[in-house]
Parts: sequence; C-alpha cells; structure tokens
Amino acid sequence: TDSPLQTVLVVHVNHGNELGPDVVMALERLRGAGVRLFNQAVLLRGINDSVTALTDLSERLFAAGVQPYYLHQLDRVQGAAHFAVPDSEARRLLGALRAALPGYLVPQLVRDEAGRSAKTSLESLSPV
Repeated sequence: TDSPLQTVLVVHVNHGNELGPDVVMALERLRGAGVRLFNQAVLLRGINDSVTALTDLSERLFAAGVQPYYLHQLDRVQGAAHFAVPDSEARRLLGALRAALPGYLVPQLVRDEAGRSAKTSLESLSPV
C-alpha cells in the first residue's frame, strides 16, 4: 500500500562477522520493500574495540545498505563490566574512525542514561 510515511528499522549489529549471507539477504529484502535501515552497535571490550573491527563493521553495513548510526557505550549493568570500554578510549577510537572513514560511515558515540529523554553524546557531552 502507498503511504506518505517512511518505514525505518534500526538493526543491532556489533561486529561485521554478524553480517553473513542470510542476514545480508534479509536486509536486501527489507530495502526492496522500501524500508530505510540504520544500525546501532554497542562498543564491547575484546569484541569490537579496535579501529579495524569498527571500520570493517561500518563498511560491511554500508555495503549491505545499512547506515551506521549509533555506537553506544555499554549500559552499566551488573555482570557486564568486563566488556566496558572507558570513555576516553571510546573517544580515541571515534577520532581514529573519522580519520579512516568518510563522515557518513562514522556512527555517533552515545550513551543511554536513566532519566534522560535523549541519548547523551560522548563527543560533546550534550543530549543528541
């Protein structure tokens, strides 16, 4: 049916290895149906906390028709502290991504904070 509204889907892919052929084919079907695709990822120590992993993720997402959008700092939840990346390291990684990628492939570095109506940008420390 024709609608004046644009359908948007935010997917959650943390590492380029998650974008196997079946996932890419599903994303292609969504795009073919007119769905605009964005990605949010969580920065995870030992998983994707390198320029190489994050560059690969952004490039593979874009090749699959998905716009890198958010790179979240890990929520402070019990049992997950070993995955946490310090804010200073996250900002350094983001700077390196900016040097390695075109701007449209660099996600926004953000954190969800309880009680806030918007995400907090870790670049400017103001709500996004």
